[in-house]
Amino acid sequence: MAAIFHGVGAAASLSLSPSNSFDSNKSVFSPRRSFSARKGASFAVVRSEGTVNLNLKGRRAQQLISNAVATTADSIDASSSSKPGHELLLFEALQEGLEEEMERDPRVCVMGEDVGHYGGSYKVTKELAKKFGDLRVLDTPIAENSFTGMGIGAAMTGLRPVVEGMNMGFLLLAFNQISNNCGMLHYTSGGQFTIPIVIRGPGGVGRQLGAEHSQRLESYFQSIPGIQMVACSTPYNAKGLMKAAIRSENPVILFEHVLLYNLKERIPDEDYICNLEEAEMVRPGEHVTILTYSRMRYHVMQAAKTLVNKGYDPEVIDIRSLKPFDLYTIGNSVKKTHRVLIVEECMRTGGIGASLTAAITENFNDYLDAPIVCLSSQDVPTPYAGTLEEVTVVQPAQIVTAVEQLCK
Repeated sequence: MAAIFHGVGAAASLSLSPSNSFDSNKSVFSPRRSFSARKGASFAVVRSEGTVNLNLKGRRAQQLISNAVATTADSIDASSSSKPGHELLLFEALQEGLEEEMERDPRVCVMGEDVGHYGGSYKVTKELAKKFGDLRVLDTPIAENSFTGMGIGAAMTGLRPVVEGMNMGFLLLAFNQISNNCGMLHYTSGGQFTIPIVIRGPGGVGRQLGAEHSQRLESYFQSIPGIQMVACSTPYNAKGLMKAAIRSENPVILFEHVLLYNLKERIPDEDYICNLEEAEMVRPGEHVTILTYSRMRYHVMQAAKTLVNKGYDPEVIDIRSLKPFDLYTIGNSVKKTHRVLIVEECMRTGGIGASLTAAITENFNDYLDAPIVCLSSQDVPTPYAGTLEEVTVVQPAQIVTAVEQLCK
């Protein structure tokens, strides 16, 4: 197998020049904030700006979805077809970005469980095996430590592998490879090796998936030196972050949320990438800075509608880059609002919110008029029962209450 990958890498090196390398600091793209909505889908389609289209059976299913996002006016529907670009679900945007990079760069390959002709557990690699063949889209055994290590080795030889974890919780089996090899080899080799690998997959609290399939591993991986972490939340940034991560010379972990794959948005037809180290200003405001990412972005935007009706003007930032933090964007917001609320789905103890709190306190403490408040998931295994599962995750009503207390 090593010989096979080495052969592919040798062929790739003949056709590519060093100019194809990517510097995320030189490529900055403006975030997109508002997008259109359309009705009539045969499944749940959640819009990136907060619209939710439902065609589900059962009162409980509707309650779970509606709690995840905010609703917007139906008048947006009328302008949907007139906007440039094309509409994609989030998983389709990931697939499109991956496909474009595989066409652009023959060194890009994919490996993981069921990524081949099955198309991946959430169809992110659908049809790629037919187009690029079984060597570039490699189905692996159920052995996360083995195929993650194989991907790291492939990256050392010059390839750009994209490793899919069928569920991010399963990547705990590959923690040794990710920590001791992926994050450290560039340093321990004295710079002789770069590890341009992307490790991606679904995570987060789904819909009654049980404790082992509801892991949030951001807190596990954030302490590993040498690794970048990003979390996508819209089809636009999912595609842009996927492409940027593949082009990066650093190992990148891309976190996707299992409940956002059917989120729909119109994205540009032209090629674009997103900066791996830049936060997104979702909603400018004056009274309080709300920092969030992934699925919690929609809980925050739902709460923001209520807060605006109560006279508050929250500023909402999707931090996107979980490591390193975009302290420039965050700092400018803190200097303006002087109050910070962090909303995350990660666990409270040792989570992203804890690291954010420390970073803001160390760098911008003099600008704060109130203590930083962090709303996180409870430090318990995620229950299977739907009602209990919902209680463990931050809900919009809690966000409203926290802002009201902060702004007293």
